[in-house]
Amino acid sequence: MFIDHAVIEVKAGTGGSGSDAFRREKGVPRGGPAGGDGGKGGDVLLEVDAQLTTLLDYSYKRHYKAGRGLHGGGKNCTGRSGEDLILRVPKGTVAFDVESGDSLGELLEDGEHRIIAYGGRGGRGNTHFKTPTRQAPRYWEPGEEGEERRVRLELKLIADVGLVGEPNAGKSTFLATVTDARPKVAEYPFTTLEPNLGVVRLRDFQSFVIADIPGIIEGAHEGKGLGHQFLRHIERTRTLALMIPVDTENIQQTFEALRAELDAYSPELAAAPFCVVLTKTDLLPPDAELPEFQGEDAWAVFGVSSSAKRGLDELLAALWKASRPSEESTIGGGGQAWTP
Repeated sequence: MFIDHAVIEVKAGTGGSGSDAFRREKGVPRGGPAGGDGGKGGDVLLEVDAQLTTLLDYSYKRHYKAGRGLHGGGKNCTGRSGEDLILRVPKGTVAFDVESGDSLGELLEDGEHRIIAYGGRGGRGNTHFKTPTRQAPRYWEPGEEGEERRVRLELKLIADVGLVGEPNAGKSTFLATVTDARPKVAEYPFTTLEPNLGVVRLRDFQSFVIADIPGIIEGAHEGKGLGHQFLRHIERTRTLALMIPVDTENIQQTFEALRAELDAYSPELAAAPFCVVLTKTDLLPPDAELPEFQGEDAWAVFGVSSSAKRGLDELLAALWKASRPSEESTIGGGGQAWTP
């Protein structure tokens, strides 16, 4: 099951209290205060685990608590710090404070970690309160409470290319054809219900990652269909591929609807580089030209047939170039350059 969001409640450890103790040793009269400090409470951390792909574990358990610090002891002994609590998450996870809405950080690299709740400071023992006029203080401090907060976790898949299109646009068939991913593909109309990732491997060790998200329909920003909830998974892509079947009744209208939905979700995402891929070209008569339409800002338009494996090599080569940040000047090398 693919779970890409969760809300959890975390509490960092409380610091240990300081000690009220005095030095008691034979031959040392009036040894004075010797109360140690309390230990620091444990922190709550998020850490990337390369083996995880969803936030499924956090849909079963919501409450997490780090260890508390131990109290200080005699002979100026400091209490042991509380044990940190490490919550393992997949790469691409972003954390937010539910109450304030502030971002607590995002984790993009294997092994990367970030503290989302700090443990409380340990209290001071009576040693710290000794003064020339107060030689035997009986004062000590309690430990501070650890941070407690509700945290919203969101997973944003990390991919180079994002596939965008209406339901039954051929995105899943394309992904299954060019990668080892196995999304659901069938002969009857249906829409993908969860994102899928696939790795395209070209010659000379060239590779890039494609993200396929559920289909977007006109009015998705108003909650129609599956809404916009999956568009976060293509926010980090370097280029988008707008996929439109050649048998669509009105290609121009479909193109404009997809662009409008991207803009309604995020103007930044709508401004990302994109190409147009006309799918299911095997439905066209032999030697037929691609349908014409007016596209703005697309860096190229391609015609492909995943089932007949036509036009895929040119498209994949261009997408690989478009996904390389050092080769942005060569975007669109392959396919038909689009001139509005």
